Amino acid sequence: MEQILNAYYSNNAKKLHSVVDKILIRFGGLTDKDIDDFYSLANEVFVDVLRRYDDSQSFDKFLYSCLTNKIKTEITRRNREKRKADRMSISIDIPIGDDDSITLRDTIADKFNIEKNFLEISENNYSKKMRCYLSKLSNLQKKVLRLNIAGYLPNEIRKELHINEKQYADCYAAIHSYRNVSILL
Repeated sequence: MEQILNAYYSNNAKKLHSVVDKILIRFGGLTDKDIDDFYSLANEVFVDVLRRYDDSQSFDKFLYSCLTNKIKTEITRRNREKRKADRMSISIDIPIGDDDSITLRDTIADKFNIEKNFLEISENNYSKKMRCYLSKLSNLQKKVLRLNIAGYLPNEIRKELHINEKQYADCYAAIHSYRNVSILL
């Protein structure tokens, strides 16, 4: 037992970490924190394997199979938890209240207001960032933005521009997309 302990835990548990790394390489997408969690899990499994080991097979193979099973079980449990959280989430674009034109996104407080930023600068004096932002928008998106700034409601904008809900939603999404708005930040 002393030899096994020394083999796996010398050099800061290098051999045990190496075994865990061989198992984890098949999964991918793991953060350093996840890997540290699996190293801790490997310590628990190692103690259990050491207690149950009976010389009927190679210790290395027995440890590897036990670690593989435990890691697979843990990854399955974590994925199950993620799916459970996803089922409980809702879209921020879901309509709220009796008026379908207002979404949850519209009610979220935020310091940055693209419409206000757009309105504060007169058209002749746009900043370089604003000109760059506007160049990313289509003509229809710019019209939607101008009407939004003027205080029109979404259904009024759709009527004014003769567009349907999908077109309006696409314009609104483009106006507020991170890719476009990040230019202003």
